[in-house]
Amino acid sequence: MELEVWNKEGKVVDTITLEDTVLSDEDYHLLYLSVKAYLDNQRLGTAKTKTRGEVRGGGRKPWRQKGTGRARHGSIRSPIWKGGGVTFGPAPRSYYHSLSKKERRRALILALEEKINQGLLRLIEEIDFKSPKTKEAKQFLSSLTGDELRKVLVVTEESKENVRRAFSNLPDVRVKSVGELTTYFVVDSQLVVMEREAFSSLWRQEDE
Repeated sequence: MELEVWNKEGKVVDTITLEDTVLSDEDYHLLYLSVKAYLDNQRLGTAKTKTRGEVRGGGRKPWRQKGTGRARHGSIRSPIWKGGGVTFGPAPRSYYHSLSKKERRRALILALEEKINQGLLRLIEEIDFKSPKTKEAKQFLSSLTGDELRKVLVVTEESKENVRRAFSNLPDVRVKSVGELTTYFVVDSQLVVMEREAFSSLWRQEDE
């Protein structure tokens, strides 16, 4: 498999040869686990309902046990009463889920390989702008994708303030450095635009 390297003007300047890969069921399961772990770890786990013991009121028996013809009740804050407590409601908890460093790295590489197989990864010689202008950023993306609007992930080798600011007004574009990249960001994008050096550093880590 050959992966083309583009310049900022949208012209192919080089190619990189990669081994052909086909993801197995186990690979897709690892992708699922990685994405699930990321989403789970964003949850605060602060949802809370009150039980019958925490709801205000209901300390007195509403009516006597026998002789009224009505069903027996001990508190108006029973779960079967309006305004009563909630049975089996949510309580604060941690949703944290972790993968090993090796699993996270492998999942990220698998996600990128899948984008390559789908033809949805563009390697760029270098991504940078002299001044952080949205117009330049839109022209850059247009040279790669045409006028088609896509959910784009831009990956740089290191954090570049000008690049972040140039794309900041484009709601469908997410900018990440290699150190910030996760499997979720790759899977959640329709197109990945990555600096050549960023791509090379990830593949070097996979070979180690």
